[in-house]
Amino acid sequence: MVTTTAYYTDSRYRIYPGDGYDGVVRVSFGGYYGTGTLLFDGRAILTAAHLFEGRTGSASVTFETGSGTQTLTATQILQHPGYDVDSNNDLAIVWLSGTAPVMADRYDIYRDSDEIGQAFTFSGYGRTGTGSTGATSSNTATLIRLKASNQFDADAATLKSYLGSGMAWTPLSGTQLIADFDNGTSTNDALGRLMYRYDTGRGLDEGLIASGDSGGPAFLQNKIAGVASYTSSLGRNGAEPDIDSIANSSFGEIAAWQRVSAYQQWIDQSLRANYPNAPSIPNEVKKEVAEGNSGISFAYFLLQFTGVRSDPNQILSVDYTTRDGSALGGTDYLAVSGTLNLYPNENQAVIPVEIIGDSTPEPSEYFYLDVFNPVGGSFGEGVVKLTAVRTILDDDGWFA
Repeated sequence: MVTTTAYYTDSRYRIYPGDGYDGVVRVSFGGYYGTGTLLFDGRAILTAAHLFEGRTGSASVTFETGSGTQTLTATQILQHPGYDVDSNNDLAIVWLSGTAPVMADRYDIYRDSDEIGQAFTFSGYGRTGTGSTGATSSNTATLIRLKASNQFDADAATLKSYLGSGMAWTPLSGTQLIADFDNGTSTNDALGRLMYRYDTGRGLDEGLIASGDSGGPAFLQNKIAGVASYTSSLGRNGAEPDIDSIANSSFGEIAAWQRVSAYQQWIDQSLRANYPNAPSIPNEVKKEVAEGNSGISFAYFLLQFTGVRSDPNQILSVDYTTRDGSALGGTDYLAVSGTLNLYPNENQAVIPVEIIGDSTPEPSEYFYLDVFNPVGGSFGEGVVKLTAVRTILDDDGWFA
């Protein structure tokens, strides 16, 4: 849930299963809860590090999808090693005890650095309220998933340069994106009054994160661009834009999201280190994968780059997408598309594809993965696309 311009029952804020947000989850730990987002591998949740700081207990993740509500325990929690009291590096990855529900949306991360000035959609399970009242619901109230919109207005470190000691923490440059909660007036335009970034908001679509939304996603182009971190009520030289001068997610306050594009290497390499039974050399690659009777298994594609890199100290990226053969995306496997980065000193990485198990006898089927658009290198003269195939072996008995 989020605080919104109008009351939360307005249909523009409600999210129902199947609306494209079924990978936005509730994360519970040590008697507290926050929000998280299912990453593209179907096994890991991206959330905020501060949810786990100073608390003990076991973590669980609850999904709401068209197939119902399902809760999975966590087997591992990795906080960013640089997390500090200034809310820097406020990111964590939670690995699930099993694969996520098939109907849960998986999300890639936003990798460009052009977020500032863009409108985004965010979602969470936090407290409700309006900009006029602030967050008024109890954290123990019935939890519902809401969404709202806002705009990334600035880097948090830039705000610090304006406020100095009036801002009690010091954000690392380039790592936190901030937005204010506007009501259409210049009086409560926080970043207009505090740092001359004038914008009076997105009307009734506008909202702000509240308690319980920590760790939740901000989406650009349906990719995770930000992870909800904190809110604050700030003033400067007599300018007090907060409508009620109380830190409660009301009009005139600001919120910060960890800038995911700044952390893509940590996220990618953390996931790669934890893929189960992933190949590390070509001889370990399995080109045939047993379907299984239920749940999810993985087919892996190992990308080894042997071409020429433009600069070995820069990222080399390729785009990839699955393509149906006789196997159908959404029925036999979960279709994926995205960008894979090879970081300095990396020349290979795996791309996982989830295979959907069932107990229906059928012939073995196949699908493709296409890799294209190399940036920072080339496949070789005249080569524009690489293609590999995987066969899903039926193990449900004889098929005629």
